[in-house]
Amino acid sequence: MANKNTWRKKLLKNQVARFVLSAGMGFLVDISVFYLLYHNLLNQKRYHFFNSELRNSTVSLVISYGLGVAVNFLITKYLVFAESKTSSVQQFVRFASVAVIGFFANLSIIDILIHYFHMYPPRARPLAMLSLFFASFFIHKFFSFSLSLRHHAPGANNSQSS
Repeated sequence: MANKNTWRKKLLKNQVARFVLSAGMGFLVDISVFYLLYHNLLNQKRYHFFNSELRNSTVSLVISYGLGVAVNFLITKYLVFAESKTSSVQQFVRFASVAVIGFFANLSIIDILIHYFHMYPPRARPLAMLSLFFASFFIHKFFSFSLSLRHHAPGANNSQSS
């Protein structure tokens, strides 16, 4: 039992592990909402917004992605990069900016998976998200929360900021 608790404490001290937890929670919210919208709430194949026609999968992605980003930001801010001295507003603006770029990257990957590989949209969604996961840790660490690599190193003093 002592080894199990020691392992948990080490895991919770690891910033990458906490980021995986944060991203995982955002991922669960995103995927769950996407699935519910795609299958249960958005019954039409296409929707008209202003002068555009959007597929069910695109509308589902916009809503689910936004909710996933909100959950991910809050957990990342308070659990992963809490030592950041950057203002919360600046953190959110940066985080949201990265998320917007990530949204279009996700949308492009999903479009390729659905139209060129004929993949089922609820299967294409997690693949697109996972393909961009690793880059997001470093982008958010350095850009969104203005932290340096030394905050990631084992044994680093997490109270420092750059």
